[in-house]
Amino acid sequence: MKNKTMKKITAILMAAACSISLLACGSKEADSAANDTAAEGTTTYKVGICNYVDDASLNQIVDNIKNRLGELEEEKNVVFEIAYDNCNADSNVLNQIVANFIADDVDLMVGVATPVAMAMQGATEENRIPVVFAAVSDPLATGLVESLEVPGGNLTGTSDFLDTNAVMNLIFANDPDADNIALLYDMGQDSSTTAIASAKAYLDEKNVSYKEYTGTTVDEVMLAANQMVADGVDAVFTPSDNTIMTAELSIYEALAEAGIPHYAGADSFALNGAFVGYGVDYANLGVETANMIAEILVDGKDVANTAVKTFDNGTATVNTEVTETLGLDLETVKKAFEPFCSKVVEITTAESFDDISE
Repeated sequence: MKNKTMKKITAILMAAACSISLLACGSKEADSAANDTAAEGTTTYKVGICNYVDDASLNQIVDNIKNRLGELEEEKNVVFEIAYDNCNADSNVLNQIVANFIADDVDLMVGVATPVAMAMQGATEENRIPVVFAAVSDPLATGLVESLEVPGGNLTGTSDFLDTNAVMNLIFANDPDADNIALLYDMGQDSSTTAIASAKAYLDEKNVSYKEYTGTTVDEVMLAANQMVADGVDAVFTPSDNTIMTAELSIYEALAEAGIPHYAGADSFALNGAFVGYGVDYANLGVETANMIAEILVDGKDVANTAVKTFDNGTATVNTEVTETLGLDLETVKKAFEPFCSKVVEITTAESFDDISE
């Protein structure tokens, strides 16, 4: 009797287990079918994004690329599988990141800043993976493209080309008597080469003296800033140089307290403490970079015939806190700048654009 009862219990348990198993299998099959239905007609594109270094401008570009690609997923019924990394200005790390993208068989790579774009160019000579660069100041001089209108290879993108004369005009609009200008930059930054040459030509024509101060690390840039203070320069010019941008938070107080206005080639410099940042809207540059990515991957546009996108360098961003430290009147400064730019905006010092309340 006891054995019969145990057999019945065992049979009931086995039947229940089979039922649960069948339900589970049925559930998995249903989930799989649902996923297949959701994925039907949706194409996934693998995009590898590499940033050169953490700074306000470049991070702003990356954030806007990601956000815009998210919007485009819904608009175009696609999925952008994004792999993001930052080499922090280390060439060995950069090369490894690019190699990883290639090994992961990405459909397109995004190089944020000139050194990253150049590394990607070298790594894609044979495989011809499309590359869209962002914030490359001089894609022609660096050999990334054959022309801005018809790039001719597997690279195109967005340029933050700096109108150096426009920045220099602001220096003398604010201080017509300035006669000792400091040129602060990293000699290893290809993006600075053309701008510094243009600045020298401008100052030579005006018969204004200048001196070059350089640094490749934050510590070296701080030493250069201290030397500029000791030399009593009237103003400092920096192009869209990533090394100086990274060091800006470490040098702006010393310059401002010494009465030395710092003019630079991006609004993020002003965000981090420079007196004036002049140049492109990096948030918009990120959006337009994402649009180009979608045009190439989703719409099938040929990279070789996709023109490099440039922008109107017409916005002067003034740091109001630094203006006060320099002993300048904000309204007077804005009035002096107006003839030389399409817009003057105000900003206060912060580490990143995310730290600014809307």
